[in-house]
Amino acid sequence: MKLRKVTAAAAAALVLSLTATACGGDDKDDSGSGSGGGDKIKVGIKFDQPGLGLKKPDGSFSGFDVDVATYVAKQLGYNADQIEFVETKSADRENALARGDVKFIAATYSINDERKQKVDFAGPYLLAHQDLLVKSDSDIAKGTDLNGKNLCSVTGSTSAQNVKNDIAPKANLKEYSGYSECIAALQSGTVDAVTTDDSILAGFAAQSQYKGKFKLAGLKLSNENYGIGVKKGDTATVDKINKALEKMVSDGSWDKAVKDNFGPANYQNEPAPKIGVIVK
Repeated sequence: MKLRKVTAAAAAALVLSLTATACGGDDKDDSGSGSGGGDKIKVGIKFDQPGLGLKKPDGSFSGFDVDVATYVAKQLGYNADQIEFVETKSADRENALARGDVKFIAATYSINDERKQKVDFAGPYLLAHQDLLVKSDSDIAKGTDLNGKNLCSVTGSTSAQNVKNDIAPKANLKEYSGYSECIAALQSGTVDAVTTDDSILAGFAAQSQYKGKFKLAGLKLSNENYGIGVKKGDTATVDKINKALEKMVSDGSWDKAVKDNFGPANYQNEPAPKIGVIVK
């Protein structure tokens, strides 16, 4: 009888131990909502922008935004193999943060007053400008040279409308569903110029298949302050990311990332912006 009691007690202890072990597994940070040290951190990027955020055929990722996001995540306590990149298209960035799908977003995310009502921003980490991409032998040197020429941008983009409404009203606007199609049209001669942020244009121009074929006109038609989006109210993460960005600049990693991703396009980038300083 005594032996049975001991066995029952041991069995109960074993059940309690297994239960505690199972419950303990729920404490790990699988969603990327912690401040570091968990299993994974989910980070939003673009998947279709060469030089900035690109998912390659082998499943790996490259680009300036990817390098920035990787550096920041490491400063938050995550190794490269703990970072899970999530595609966040422009129209879904605010929702992805609000839902907690990602911890932060680095995806050519320009800081503006409307977006600041919905999300918080760290940075900025890059000052870009709206520009034109033209063939290397093009004589287009200023916005008004587009009058009578074919200008390409993505459907619904404000970039092309800015040019057509304010700079070259006689430009022939052609809109496609993606910038890759615009670049192909530029290469074939169907259009004379493509317009969007200079960083995006430089990313395409830096691709090996386009080396030497295109050039940036060097126009500064707008100021685009790229920030890292964070869920509204998460000031602790904003502060940590800002410190990481400052370190990235001070230790030379920022300059290296610019050179690695934009160098082949001879992109004349602005110096690293100061944290919290928005250029209007």
